[in-house]
Amino acid sequence: MMYALYLSAYHERKFWFSNRQELEREITFQGDSAVYYSFYKDMLKAPSFERGVYELTHNNKTVSLKTINAVQQMSLYPELIASVLYQATGSNEIIEPMYFYIGIVFGLQGIYVTALFVTSWLMSGTWLAGMLTVAWFTINRVDTTRIEYSIPLRENWALPYFACQVAALTGYLKSNLNTYAERFCYLLMSASTYTFMMMWEYSHYLLFLQAVSLFLLDIFTVEQGDKIHEVYKIYIFSLFLGYLLQFENPALLVSPLLSFVSALMLTKCLQLNVKKGTFVAKIMKVINFYLECTLPVTLNMIIKMFVPHTENEHMLEFLEVKFGLNMTKNFTVNWLLCQESLQTPSQDFFLRLTQSSLLPFYILVLIICLLSMMQVIFRRLNGKSLKETVTIEDGRIGERPEIIYHIIHTILLGSLAMVLEGLKYIWTPYVCMLAAFGVCSPELWMTLFKWLRLRTVHPILLALILSMAVPTIIGLSLWKEFFPRLMTELTELQEFYDPDTVELMTWIKRQAPVAAVFAGSPQLMGAIKLCTGWVVTSLPLYNDDDLLMRNENIYQIYSKRSAEDIYKILTSYKANYLIVEDAICNEVATVRGCRVKDLLDIANGHVVFEEDDKLTYSKYGRFCHEVKINYSPYVNYFTRVYWNRSYFVYKINTVISFQS
Repeated sequence: MMYALYLSAYHERKFWFSNRQELEREITFQGDSAVYYSFYKDMLKAPSFERGVYELTHNNKTVSLKTINAVQQMSLYPELIASVLYQATGSNEIIEPMYFYIGIVFGLQGIYVTALFVTSWLMSGTWLAGMLTVAWFTINRVDTTRIEYSIPLRENWALPYFACQVAALTGYLKSNLNTYAERFCYLLMSASTYTFMMMWEYSHYLLFLQAVSLFLLDIFTVEQGDKIHEVYKIYIFSLFLGYLLQFENPALLVSPLLSFVSALMLTKCLQLNVKKGTFVAKIMKVINFYLECTLPVTLNMIIKMFVPHTENEHMLEFLEVKFGLNMTKNFTVNWLLCQESLQTPSQDFFLRLTQSSLLPFYILVLIICLLSMMQVIFRRLNGKSLKETVTIEDGRIGERPEIIYHIIHTILLGSLAMVLEGLKYIWTPYVCMLAAFGVCSPELWMTLFKWLRLRTVHPILLALILSMAVPTIIGLSLWKEFFPRLMTELTELQEFYDPDTVELMTWIKRQAPVAAVFAGSPQLMGAIKLCTGWVVTSLPLYNDDDLLMRNENIYQIYSKRSAEDIYKILTSYKANYLIVEDAICNEVATVRGCRVKDLLDIANGHVVFEEDDKLTYSKYGRFCHEVKINYSPYVNYFTRVYWNRSYFVYKINTVISFQS
């Protein structure tokens, strides 16, 4: 609750939210966040819930010439739930819709840190670990969450449920769990897995990584096999239930999660009861491992043959280029490569984690747990049996199944976060939780002392002292250095000032016809959809090939193309108004070759990147510059109807014949 209140207070101070008009508040939602919140507004305006859902599932008032199932394509279940709660609880008489919406998201973030607190506590056995987890999470807020700038993002709705699922899974995997606690963990894990899958279209990929971690855990520990296969059943049930309730979403059926888990379940059914240690048993182990590696791929290929689905070609090409397997001039792929969240993490990211002491302790804990886990593997290979319950005296933290799972999972997530910076928001909370667990766990210190063969001081006593002293010292140092900064953030009154966008939205609402269709950059179109409700030609969403193609075509207004070419592109989408942004037309980028106009020039063959930039001939100037000059042929196609310092709005004329 304290963390949720902290976020609310920080958000108020950052945007001076309560003193803003409704339009200015809405403008603080940028990009795809604006699109999500606009559908929440649409649901509240609908005469009934059923009618609202129908209009979202058969939506033709958002993107021109396109009818979309917005609930399925954009995972709008959070907006459906929020709108129902707002009206069913009678909150419309108490609180404004926007405050209700962001209040729910901030409340979920409180659940998020609570789940991390509980997970760290379960692993270490002390609440100190939970407190340290939350402290590191809050201090490294820039790298643990995007809640500051993009409240309606799907991950802000989904990740709290994933954290609850991980907490329940951690408890479920513990060896010394009683029946009632095990049943509670199982039910919580089932509910949170399904909810997580419904909230985010990319959730099944994250669950796939989790399934791989559990598969490797199953290989290392025989005792947890039955529990792990119960988790697999939860995955399959959640996938099929999600498939039905997401309007038969084929992405869930062709997901690697379903193929992987189904193949493992099938392999288990094919296993034969053979006496351990015999030659036949060893051969069967090899055959089973071969099936477990090859059957998921085969099954996925078979499913894709029979289930109609659309492959995201841009994403496949993006991955090829990202990993150096290919090169391309494609605008969309290169534009995605230039997005900050899809680049490799910067040095500043690691520097921030180091300054808060998080990264050094995480590396220490990871190394100790990993080495202890390797000892367990070697014991297994040598035929030695593992103890059912591990005590502090044993100094074998790597034998605990929940620890093995978390180590494997954090390595997988960390490997991906080293490639794509956007995944740090999933990995860094894990880092906070694992580092806090390690420094607060007597077992981890005891494991280290066993290796050092410490004899001068009683190792158990020293481990207990260090497990309390080290987190206390870390906590006091964090309090001294970072608490004043957090208080300063809450006392400083910042201001979000964007008068040009406010003026543009006001002009559209007052002057533009209701049936008008606007064209411009996807980010601006998202804001127009939210603030005015007018139809747009594109949206800032990147999980649909058609929308990506629309974005590329509309972005041609910043290329060196003729007025006639641009006119044909815009009229093909039935656009009536064109908005040119000065920030894009005169963009100055810090990353070489990542300006929109540079990417367009490469895609259109107007520039070649070699040792030196070599321009190729184009008889047309850059459209966004030329159209401002108001000379023929541009005035034949476009008439300027509004402008300010940042935006130029042109009415697209009805032209009978083209002039050169």
